[in-house]
Amino acid sequence: MTTRGATLHAPADGVSTAAPATSPRPRLPLVVYVMALGTFLMGTTEFVVAGLLPEISGDLGVSVAQAGLTITVFAIGMIIGAPVMSMLTLRMPRRLTLMLALGVYAVGHVIVAVSSSFTLVLAARFLTALATGAFWAVANVVAARAAGPAAASRALGLVGAGGMLANVIGVPVGAYAGQLMGWRGPFWALAVLALASVALIARTVAHDAPGQQAVSLRSELTALRSGRLRLTLAACATTTGGVLATYSYISPLLTDRAGISSALVPLVLVGFGVGALSGSLVGGRLGDARPHLTTLTAAVGATVLLLALTLFAGYAAAAIALVTLLGFFGLGANPVLISLAVRYAGQAPTLASALTVSAFNLGTAVGSWIAGITLTSALGTTGPALVGTVIAALTVISTTALALIQRRRSRASVRDARYAGQQQI
Repeated sequence: MTTRGATLHAPADGVSTAAPATSPRPRLPLVVYVMALGTFLMGTTEFVVAGLLPEISGDLGVSVAQAGLTITVFAIGMIIGAPVMSMLTLRMPRRLTLMLALGVYAVGHVIVAVSSSFTLVLAARFLTALATGAFWAVANVVAARAAGPAAASRALGLVGAGGMLANVIGVPVGAYAGQLMGWRGPFWALAVLALASVALIARTVAHDAPGQQAVSLRSELTALRSGRLRLTLAACATTTGGVLATYSYISPLLTDRAGISSALVPLVLVGFGVGALSGSLVGGRLGDARPHLTTLTAAVGATVLLLALTLFAGYAAAAIALVTLLGFFGLGANPVLISLAVRYAGQAPTLASALTVSAFNLGTAVGSWIAGITLTSALGTTGPALVGTVIAALTVISTTALALIQRRRSRASVRDARYAGQQQI
């Protein structure tokens, strides 16, 4: 196990460090799957509330809109929690950080499950989000370290797939269970699963090497000077901001514009979730050898799909296909962006991972807010898709800049190598 301050290298486009085509891909270590299980729990708790809002509203005596604050508070906690908690736990072993984060996560869910005060529920959701941000940031680093440089993006794709799978399985099952046994039931279940995951982490995550804690806050913050890191974080914010600005208001678009029955909307959303899950896995595999080509292709694909959805939303079959493909292209490059951020951060991989979590959530919050405003404008239900198109187009700019910088650096390295060879001759 390397020290927390060590650099995580990822292969650059045109210089593949992956195994030859004739060699089988190395199997990912068990700890990567354990991290994916953790992100599955985190993704489930973030969005399961959406399917339980009427029950929460009726039980706690608040409006549905007020109950929706449990989602907003969680998003704010994730934005703040990921970088702040990563700094506060900087000198702690990663294994201990993950276990404590899950412990706090479990406590937060128990508080929600037993509380009759809406204010206390909001506070517990914020506490849970802080723990979620800390876990997700450290889990990315642990998975990438365990997989090694040649499989870092693939490992992060699997970890990200855990969060995607939450939308396909965790959230629908949690919402259904909440309707059967009451809205508090899923929170009890998530608390129990979190405690069980603590035991798995204790068995699978290795102890940090001696000297790991010798890291300063100044050295972590120095990573923010990297222009490539800032471009990567911008891409993280705009890629999710564009896609989820549209996805947040996809139901009225499907029912009012495409004429799809409201009873079929959940199936379309499952299609989006399956597309996002597949995209995360495929993007992670491709990103190890061609990270910049992968991110740029995904950005262009998402922009084109969002524009097509704006233009052809009136056709049901086209809308369903476009939403599914949007999940694949729109979120498929996320693990590659995380891998690049960790790489460009140099001596601050945990902070970089935390900042990607914040960037993803910030983009979602701002994008969905702007998209919501357009619903009452002349654009109507197509407004969010148009907003998403514009935001996604910004991702093309940042990923193109990253690709051009990498190409220039690669050419400079080749020239330097040739010059050194000529000098030796």
